[in-house]
Amino acid sequence: MQFNHLIPELYVSDYKKSLHYYVDILGFKIEYERKNPLFAFLSYQGSQLMIQQEDKDEEWHNGKPEYPFGRGLNFQIETDNIQLLVESLANSNYPLKRGAKDSWYREDNLLHGCREILVMDPDGYLLRFSQGIGTKPAQ
Repeated sequence: MQFNHLIPELYVSDYKKSLHYYVDILGFKIEYERKNPLFAFLSYQGSQLMIQQEDKDEEWHNGKPEYPFGRGLNFQIETDNIQLLVESLANSNYPLKRGAKDSWYREDNLLHGCREILVMDPDGYLLRFSQGIGTKPAQ
């Protein structure tokens, strides 16, 4: 396994619930786990992140974690099937923060299209799943 150059590590309030969410509902793969502290390295179609049970070690925190965790940021995660994620989340009673929406992002004279959803994990981290829908000339 090759490690990405940037791998977010998310502290979670309930490790088992978060692991279930990421693996069983969203389809992440467990690359490896540790038991003390509870920790998992996860991957999803080329994206990587780590989850760890919240602890009291203040060295690794900017402040007291409060719901929703990760305020002020979102994690864009590429996927090849937005609809499959939408269905899995609905079947598991996890609401979308924003349903599927097509967005176009400009790069010079080209627009890159993405079909995106926004969903919050059990601790409130905002996940933006994005499926490419092509490019077109910018006007």
